[in-house]
Amino acid sequence: MAKIFTLHPDNPQNRRIEEIKGALQSGAVMLYPTDTVYAIGCDLNAKSALQRVRQIKQLANEKPLTFLCPSLSDVATYAFVNNAAYRIMKHLIPGTYTFLLPATKLVPKLVQNPKRKTTGIRVPDNAVCLSLLEALGNPIISTSAHIPNDNDDDDKWVEQKPLSRVELFDRMEGLVDVIIDTGVEPGYKVSTILDLTEEQPTVVRQGLGWEEVEEWM
Repeated sequence: MAKIFTLHPDNPQNRRIEEIKGALQSGAVMLYPTDTVYAIGCDLNAKSALQRVRQIKQLANEKPLTFLCPSLSDVATYAFVNNAAYRIMKHLIPGTYTFLLPATKLVPKLVQNPKRKTTGIRVPDNAVCLSLLEALGNPIISTSAHIPNDNDDDDKWVEQKPLSRVELFDRMEGLVDVIIDTGVEPGYKVSTILDLTEEQPTVVRQGLGWEEVEEWM
């Protein structure tokens, strides 16, 4: 049974953030709000927790996982960022964007695309996420809290009616160790994904913030 932590959405309580940090460092998997959707996550460096996230989401090993960083300078620690990618990211972050980038050796293989050696990174505009990242000192995995049915596709979730907090918590409480409740209902629109592995960026998925990307690019 998951432990539920109630946090203020804009000013999360430090004591509870520290408790969640301790759980993550011990290998916990959590359900938590982001600036897009509720996500399933864990400490990037907790191998057993990474494997559990994959099991919960029914993800094959070749499917890369996205993780959150607190700033652009942190992104450069975990990915190779060329000049074109830097300019784009500086303009768009923090926000509802996932950037596909070549991974450095600090990114666990369980997170990377094994063929391309790339990873997805976000810098969220969310106080709870940023507080957790600052306290933990490591990136946090972020994969949408949508458990697919047979032949399901994550992208289809953009158009689906979202579960309420109560429905989502009921569905996930037996799968995760920690649930963060900010009193805010879950969003249902996913992030816009930009592939920045080449000099010419490409849009992999249109999600939240797509209009700004289209206008700026």
